[in-house]
Amino acid sequence: MVAVANSAVVAAAVVVANATNPFSDFAWRGSGEPNPAFFIFLTVCMKAPTKEEHIEVEGRVQTVLPGTMFRVELENKHVVLATICGKMRKRWVRLTVGDRVKMEMSPYDLNKARITWRLK
Repeated sequence: MVAVANSAVVAAAVVVANATNPFSDFAWRGSGEPNPAFFIFLTVCMKAPTKEEHIEVEGRVQTVLPGTMFRVELENKHVVLATICGKMRKRWVRLTVGDRVKMEMSPYDLNKARITWRLK
């Protein structure tokens, strides 16, 4: 899969580099069939942006709040507002004060987290 993506990038780059008029090579051919290079170009250029990586941290449940929300204290004494993930809701995993948990935090908001695992 990676080799196909890399070859598509190279092929699109070659087509774009060799084109004298950038729109002439990507337009429809006179016979009514599309130019395959146009679809390679669209595939390479129109990919969805990648998601940001989550920050994995561990903490201890400090307070149980209504609505499956928790105040969790991290090892560095930072307190975050956390909720449980969907799989934990589905499996009826119960959390109480003092439980150690593994969480995912977004790099954009370091005051909120999603609890993904209950540790022993």
